[in-house]
Amino acid sequence: MGSATAVKGVPTKFELTIISKEHGTKTIEVTKDTLLLAAIKSTEFSIPTLCQHKDLTPSGSCRLCVCEVEFGKQRELITTCNYRVTKATKVWIDSDRVMKNRRMLAELYLGRFPEVPLIKKIARQCGAESSRFESSVTDRNPKACVLCGHCKDACKEFSLERVVDFAGRSIKRYMTMAFGETDPACVGCTSCAHVCPTGALEVVDDRNHPSNARMIRAAGMKVNAEMATLDDRQCRMRQVGTANIVEVMNRYDLLPVHNYKYGSHKEAEKISAGILKNKYFTQGLSDGCWFGCSMACAKTIDGFQLKTGPYEGSKVCVDGPEYETAAGAANMGCFDADFLAEFNFYCDTYGLDTISIATGLAFVMESFEAGVITTKHTGGLKLNFGACDEVLELLHQMARGEGFGVDVGQGIRWLKQKWVREYGADEKFLNDIGMEVKGLEYSEYVSKESLAQQGGYGLAVKGPQHDEAWLIFMDMVNNQLPTFEDKAEALHYFPLWRTWFGLMGLCKLCWNDVVPADNHQEKEAAKIPDHVRNYYRYFEGMTGIKLDEQKMLEQSGRVYNLQRVMCRMLGFGTKEYDRPPYRSMGPVTCEEYESRADRYDKQLRDLVKTDPTGKKTEEKVRILRDYRESQFEQLRSTVYKRRGWTQNGVPTIARLEELGIALPKLVEIVRPDQE
Repeated sequence: MGSATAVKGVPTKFELTIISKEHGTKTIEVTKDTLLLAAIKSTEFSIPTLCQHKDLTPSGSCRLCVCEVEFGKQRELITTCNYRVTKATKVWIDSDRVMKNRRMLAELYLGRFPEVPLIKKIARQCGAESSRFESSVTDRNPKACVLCGHCKDACKEFSLERVVDFAGRSIKRYMTMAFGETDPACVGCTSCAHVCPTGALEVVDDRNHPSNARMIRAAGMKVNAEMATLDDRQCRMRQVGTANIVEVMNRYDLLPVHNYKYGSHKEAEKISAGILKNKYFTQGLSDGCWFGCSMACAKTIDGFQLKTGPYEGSKVCVDGPEYETAAGAANMGCFDADFLAEFNFYCDTYGLDTISIATGLAFVMESFEAGVITTKHTGGLKLNFGACDEVLELLHQMARGEGFGVDVGQGIRWLKQKWVREYGADEKFLNDIGMEVKGLEYSEYVSKESLAQQGGYGLAVKGPQHDEAWLIFMDMVNNQLPTFEDKAEALHYFPLWRTWFGLMGLCKLCWNDVVPADNHQEKEAAKIPDHVRNYYRYFEGMTGIKLDEQKMLEQSGRVYNLQRVMCRMLGFGTKEYDRPPYRSMGPVTCEEYESRADRYDKQLRDLVKTDPTGKKTEEKVRILRDYRESQFEQLRSTVYKRRGWTQNGVPTIARLEELGIALPKLVEIVRPDQE
C-alpha cells in the first residue's frame, strides 16, 4: 500500500482499511494527518462518543471511541478522535476486545448518570442495558453534568477564556468556575451552554427580551466554531488581528506606498504582522470589541516607551496597530515599527483618525517632493517620504493648534484649494494626486487595477471609504465581476448590505474574514450565502421579523438613498463629485508608469489596442488615462441606472416612492435634477 500523491517523495495520502464484524471491510483514501474518527465517520460506520464535539479540539478523555490499530505485528487500543493517520493503516472498530472495553466504560457511565438520555443512548450502542456500578455518587438528574469537558473547551477555544474548568479528583471531580457562580471573569457568551450535551448548563435569555434567543445563539456559535477551528490557518485574526493583511496587500500590489504611487515595497516586512506579533503585541489575551467576541482581533502593545510629545519617556499601552494604520505608515514611506506604534498612540490620544491623517500626510509629502510646497510653507519641516520624526511633530502641532499642523489638519480638499489660491499650484496635478472624494480621505488600498473599487470609492455616499464596497479581490484578483453590469450589481448590493449591518450595530469581520471549511474554494467570504444568512438570523431572533435579501435591501435602501439626498442637499451628491482622483485609476506620473511598465504596456496592447513600441512615456500615460477615464464614465453611468438614480447621480422620485420615503421635503431636494 503506497501513497496516492507525493511531494518530493513524501506521501500525502494513505489507504485506511476499516474492519467491522457487522459491516465488513472498507478501504478509503485519507489525507495525511486526518483524524481517524473523522475518517471512519465519513463512511457508513459509526462509533459512540461522549467527549468528542465537531467544533472542539479532541481530547480522548471519554475513551468510548477506542478501536484497535495495527502497529507492526501487534494491535493496540487507541482513541480515534485524536489519532492522526500518518501512514497506511488498518483499524478494527468493533472487535471483541474493543466491544468489551466499550461495554465496561458504558456501564461505568450508566452507573454514575443512569437517567441522562445521552448516557442511556450510548450504553445501548455499547450493549449495556444496566449497570453494576451504582453507588453513593450516582446522580439521577436527567440533566446531570457528565463531565464531558465541552464547556471547558468551548470557554477556552471559542471565547479564549479559562473561566470553566474541572475541580476535585476521581469520583469527586466536578465542573466549576474559579470564583463560584458569580465569577467576574465570565463574559456571558453562552458558549458553554451551547455545547453542553445534557442541558446541565442553561441560559437565561430575558435581559433584552429577544424573540428567539436560541436562533441567535445557534448562528453566533456557528461563527464561533468557524473561528476556533479555521482562523489559525486562514486570516489569523486571533493572533495578529487585521494586521495580517499587510503581507497580503503587499503581495498583490495593493499596499499603498508613497501616496498610492505604488502597491508594494521591499521594506513592508518591517511593519508586517510577523514583526508586530513577535516583537510588539504583548498581551497574548483575547481582546475583542465586546465581551465574548470569538474573533478577538483587537491587539495591544504594552509598555511601549514614547520618544516624543507630551508623554515623552512614559511607558504606555498602544491599542493596535491594525491594518489601516500600518498601511498608512507605508503610504507615508515610514517603514518603522517603533514609529508605527507611536503614531498609533498619539492619533488615538489626540482623537485623530489614522486613515485620514496618514492619507493626508502622504499627499503633503508628495507635494513637498514635487516642489508644490517648501520648508517656507511647512515651518522648516522637511516632509519627504519616510520623515517619521516630522510626521510626529505635525501630530503634536495639530494637538497644540499651531504651526503647519493646523493646515494639515484641515484635510486634503482644503489644502488643495489653499495651495492653488495662495501659491499658484497646478490644480490639475493636485486633483490627480490628492486622494479624497467629497472631502474625505481614501482608505489604505491601491485601486488602480480594480474598476469596481474605483467606483466603490468614487460613488460612496458617506465618504470614499472602503466600508461601503470593498471589491478589490472580487474584481481584480478573482475576476468575479467581468462586465460593467456585474460591477454595477456589486456596487448596488454591497453598499446596501454593509450599510445594513452597520445600522444594526453588527461587526462585518465575522461575515467576511473566516471561510467555512466546506467552502474552501471560495475566494470571497462575501459570496458564501450562509454568512449573510447568519445576520438575517440575528435580526429575526431579536425582533421576530423574518428577513431575506429583498427585505434587507429595502430596509437599507431607505437609509442609503436618504443619505444620498442629504448629500445632494449639502451640494456634493451629483455626478461631478462622484469622480475619484486619477491616481486611484492609473499612473499620474511617468515614474509611476515606468515602475510597472510591462503591465501598462500590455494593457495598451490588449485593452486599448495600441502598440506602445516607440512611444514616449508621457504619450503612453495619456493614452492609458483616456481609456481608463472612459471606463470609469461607463461604470458610473451603469451604476446610476442600477441604483435607480438619474444620470446626474440623484435618486429619482420613482425610486423614493418605491422605498416609501418620497416625503415632500426630500422630493423638493431632488426635483430639480429629475430627467
